[in-house]
This record gives sequence, C-alpha cells and structure tokens, in this order.
Amino acid sequence: MSISEEEKLIEKLKSIEALFARPSTPGEKDAAGFAMERIKARLKELEKIDKPIEYRFSMLDTWTHRLLVALLRRYGITPYRYHGQRHSTIMIKASEQFITDTLLPEFNQLRTTLISYFEEVTQRVVSKALFSDTSDPEQR
Repeated sequence: MSISEEEKLIEKLKSIEALFARPSTPGEKDAAGFAMERIKARLKELEKIDKPIEYRFSMLDTWTHRLLVALLRRYGITPYRYHGQRHSTIMIKASEQFITDTLLPEFNQLRTTLISYFEEVTQRVVSKALFSDTSDPEQR
C-alpha cells in the first residue's frame, strides 16, 4: 500500500467525520480538526435532554470492532463489556438520539469506505501475488 493511497483514505475518513459534525458556519465545513469537538459538545447537550441508555453491539470481525471502539473513544464514550461476554461484544451508555442520528450513520459510512478500500487492495494484491483471474467461480 503506498502512502498516497493511505493518505487519501485518511482524508476521506476525516471528511466523513466532518460531515457528521454538522458545522454551524460555512468556514467550519473545511475545518475537520474541529469536527470531534462539535460532536462531543452535541453529545453533552443531548445527554441533558435524552438520558443515556445502555446499548450492546456485537461485531463479527476484528476490524469493525476496532473501528467502533476507536469512534466511541474519540467522542468520549467509554466502551466496556461485562464479565462473561464475548470479546466481540461492545457495551456503551449514550443518548438514543446521538446513536441514531450520528454514531451509527457515521460508523456505517466509515465501515463502507473501509470495505471498499479493503476489497480494492485485496483484489490488487491477490491478482499480483497469486493469479490474475480473481473472478467469481462459475455457477453450476
């Protein structure tokens, strides 16, 4: 993976975050560095009117687990799990409005972007390293 490809991916992920920060002025639209602070501020406001409730997420693979945990921690939400729960389980307490309006849509867009990138890289590496025909098997 070249550095320029990775930098493009990072910029795309940052632009997704900035989109969900809902900037209040046109100048803030370009200020991706302030996105996290705006989301954290909105989360605190929502918690005053929409009390946090406990949510349980189960991630099927390690990389989506890491993506969700990183996103939660970035916004000051502490992920945890109870004794006896699987390592794939993530528990949090957050406002329902924040989860439905911000966290899940942002997570899904980030996840979709990463899936697309992983598929592209996998296709390229497998075709170069193993065999150029990586098309689907014939159906019988």
